[in-house]
Amino acid sequence: MLIFLLIVLSVHSLVNFYIFYKGWHGLELYRGLRPYYIGVFIFFFLAYIVARISESFGHSIITEILNWSGSFWFAAMLYFFFIILFMDIIRMANHWIHFLPAGFYVDYAKTKFITLVSAFSLVALLILYGYINASIVVIKNLDITIHKKVKNHTSLNVVLLSDLHLGTIIGPNKLGRIVEKINTLKPDIVLLAGDVVDENIKPVIKKNLGALLENIVAKYGVYAITGNHEFIGGVGPAVAYMEKHKITYLRDTAVLIDSAFWLVGRNDKDMVRFTGKQRKPLEELMSTVDKSFPIILLDHQPFNLEQAAAAGVDLQLSGHTHNGQMFPLNLITRAIYHPDWGYRKINDTQFYVSCGVGTWGPPVRTGNHPEIVNIRIAFK
Repeated sequence: MLIFLLIVLSVHSLVNFYIFYKGWHGLELYRGLRPYYIGVFIFFFLAYIVARISESFGHSIITEILNWSGSFWFAAMLYFFFIILFMDIIRMANHWIHFLPAGFYVDYAKTKFITLVSAFSLVALLILYGYINASIVVIKNLDITIHKKVKNHTSLNVVLLSDLHLGTIIGPNKLGRIVEKINTLKPDIVLLAGDVVDENIKPVIKKNLGALLENIVAKYGVYAITGNHEFIGGVGPAVAYMEKHKITYLRDTAVLIDSAFWLVGRNDKDMVRFTGKQRKPLEELMSTVDKSFPIILLDHQPFNLEQAAAAGVDLQLSGHTHNGQMFPLNLITRAIYHPDWGYRKINDTQFYVSCGVGTWGPPVRTGNHPEIVNIRIAFK
């Protein structure tokens, strides 16, 4: 973890220095703005780091401001980096091919300032669009068939959510709207596929978000599994709080629901990084269930899907990827996960990976809409 944090902080610092350096030169025409530029840049550079450290001691309006500021800066940082990199490539190519108009270099200080203002405006528009888009939760409908006969049941209405990331950014307003949407679907069961909490449980407790989760109405209740973020922030307090509010966590356990279907929940694969303990092998979990019943598996990170298919799982539900959350990061998740979003079938096992309903870091989505997945399962 220490090595991982050092790598992350090093990359974060280098990218920020690159952006700062280019912005500094963009203000050559208005050098009087540079002292203010330094102060603002340092604030945003440190905001998220300071917020996370401060939240471990307590939640306040100061940590709230720092968290929001730092979170938006992550999105700005991403798009400033790509825009500046693109401009540098154009400038280097022009050094050899000379395709830019001659006037571009006549008053180079003015050109750099105009470029700076244009980049800032474009990033601001992208973040505004992404913020609005992140607040529009859509219902994704999925109809599937599990070829097993179930006594007294012909269907099951499942609502799947992943990656709520409840905390400072995802608070009562958004969660209240999500709960309302869930209840309009009249689910038999609600499944939370990990990262219910965004690391620190203190903002969740302070905002009493658990009380809103209690408003979910489902015949068989609400079941959840751990994601990597529960372990980052302290899995014990997070699970204990949620279970006080009628959320049943399945941590390497299986439960038979209404003598009709098995629900199997795995601890997140990253638990070993935070606890030093491995989660139970899937084969061990599956040995406790009757495979003549339909089997639904919750596993936060969609790795090694072939193992679930070989073990006899009928349906696996996952999240974690956010489908990149912000374009073009979806190109990276697409290369790592198969699928990083959507439906897949391997032999007789069906999979769905949700892009999530909340956000991590920036409250911004530019690559997809946040989703609640309504899975209507037919037993035949």
